[in-house]
Amino acid sequence: MLVAPGPGGARLSALNEAALAAGLARGELLSNARSKVQGLQVADADPEGDAEALASLGLWCLRYTPLVMAWDEANGADGLYLEVQGSAHLFGGERALLDDLVARLQGFGLSPRLAIASTPGAAWAVARYGRTSPPITEPEIVARGEIVESGAEAAALRSLPLAALRLPAETLALARRLGLRRIADVLSAPRAPLSKRFGALFLLRLDQALGRAPEPLKALVVPASYHVRASFLEPISTQAHIVEAARKLLGDLAKELLRAGVGARRLMLLLFRPDGGVRSLELGLAAPSRDSAHMARLIELRLDRVAGGLEAEFGYEAMGLDVLLAEPMAETQAALESSGARHETADLAKLIDRIEQRLGTGSVAMLEPRQSHCPERAAIARPAGARLAGKGETRPAKEAAAVRWESRNLPAMARPLFLFPRPETAEVVALIPEGPPRQFRWRGMLHQVTGFEGPERIAPEWWRQDAAGMPERDYYAVEDTEGRRFWLFRAGRYGVDGITPRWFLHGVFA
Repeated sequence: MLVAPGPGGARLSALNEAALAAGLARGELLSNARSKVQGLQVADADPEGDAEALASLGLWCLRYTPLVMAWDEANGADGLYLEVQGSAHLFGGERALLDDLVARLQGFGLSPRLAIASTPGAAWAVARYGRTSPPITEPEIVARGEIVESGAEAAALRSLPLAALRLPAETLALARRLGLRRIADVLSAPRAPLSKRFGALFLLRLDQALGRAPEPLKALVVPASYHVRASFLEPISTQAHIVEAARKLLGDLAKELLRAGVGARRLMLLLFRPDGGVRSLELGLAAPSRDSAHMARLIELRLDRVAGGLEAEFGYEAMGLDVLLAEPMAETQAALESSGARHETADLAKLIDRIEQRLGTGSVAMLEPRQSHCPERAAIARPAGARLAGKGETRPAKEAAAVRWESRNLPAMARPLFLFPRPETAEVVALIPEGPPRQFRWRGMLHQVTGFEGPERIAPEWWRQDAAGMPERDYYAVEDTEGRRFWLFRAGRYGVDGITPRWFLHGVFA
């Protein structure tokens, strides 16, 4: 038995069959229970652990349907709703699905009480208080589960106690005092007196069970818009078999995406073990795709990284693929395209995907231009996937006045290929104070300048708060005797505001 804190002291929160046979009841004070039964064995309740176990079981139930919900009444969540209307035929019908679910749950050591009905309220009522269960708060195990045909909810609920409507304890106590014990007693009763006596919740629960009122449920996992499932006759365990099965599922998934005119940006692979365990792998793509071969290759690369974590003693008996994020993807006519730009973008996206599967999500970044005169603000690094998907800024940044190289065989480029995150101090010697550098020492090494271009003067962005007090910069592109090219600047001007100019090295050319 499990005990939990309650009014007046610790109370029983869960009982096994022996405790029920001894006359104990849920909610009873532990002190009273000990006086009734000698040698009573109890353990502290663990609501957090129970919630985690229920969530894990709900994830496993995704093998039957993408829509799994937990019922959460006043006493806490202790069961699951599965929306099987669109997936029961994949398992041979509702009865076959129910039998398979019962057998597997019993194999896990659980004692399930199951029912299928067209409304959540009717399924809950029949599962807990159905024909094979006595009308008490702790019913026996339902051997196979019951199926209530659509439209037969009233007939199925008629003989059940009012507790099957999920009503508060005080409402049930009041109903018993008035002689109302079964649902049949209120099915045909005038509604106005019931509402006045018991409140609006009483009629709402009745209408929800009969399908007269909607009952929105919150899914444990947000259902994917596009998903595929497969069950195996024999469990698979090797990586090659997993990849091959995923490739076949991706082929079916690609057809759904093609019909909808979208491509997958995020995928989740679900692997279901016979013991109830579930392994999930989430994949992100740099651009929308429905290329099943490419996505299968990404799964293979990801499995290479986590191969040790995929080991399962009894293998995997089922697999699922869910599209967590889909984006519009226009059709292309590759054979008649005059420009290869679109193909180059698609090939680049595939390359980024492969690199990220090996090195981790977000390991590839691209520079995005920004409109700024300050070189260190002229570009920022963004995830490559966001740039390719069009989520970055698409307008080109205005380049600052370009320094064009006119002699000494120096490359014609405005900015160096490699820019330091922060300018590094350099010791510079110039023939005149405002003149170009003739030699400089950087990182302890002396460089003799053989050619230069500049200066390019960049003033601080006065409209930015963090630019207050920043001096002007005069940039020079220089080349040393070894042919190495550097980007130096002098911060400040001689004789202005009493500032002594300083030299910095900001980047190097390739």
